Amino acid sequence: MSLDGFGDQRRRRSSDLWAVRVLRGLSGVVAGGVVVLTLVVVGVAYLASNRDFPGPGRESVAAHVVASVVVVAAQVLADRRRGAGAVLASAPVLVVTGLLLWTQWWM
Repeated sequence: MSLDGFGDQRRRRSSDLWAVRVLRGLSGVVAGGVVVLTLVVVGVAYLASNRDFPGPGRESVAAHVVASVVVVAAQVLADRRRGAGAVLASAPVLVVTGLLLWTQWWM
């Protein structure tokens, strides 16, 4: 086996502006936070139901699960896009997270 030509291809530099990369990174962190928050809510709902303790209801668990699916799908799309496409795909991550926090945690 020969390694001739191995490493001849240069890595393609990202053509995104730093602001696009920062926004994509921020939305990735937020998406991860929503997933962790969903796992916590599901875990608390399970423990509360087993111990006859009031916990989050079905609506809250469902809202968190739906938000997690939407946010992860939007983040995967944002990670696969460049430029304005990445910005447009990152926006739903932040909007859905804001709606989730507003409706399930602050109201």
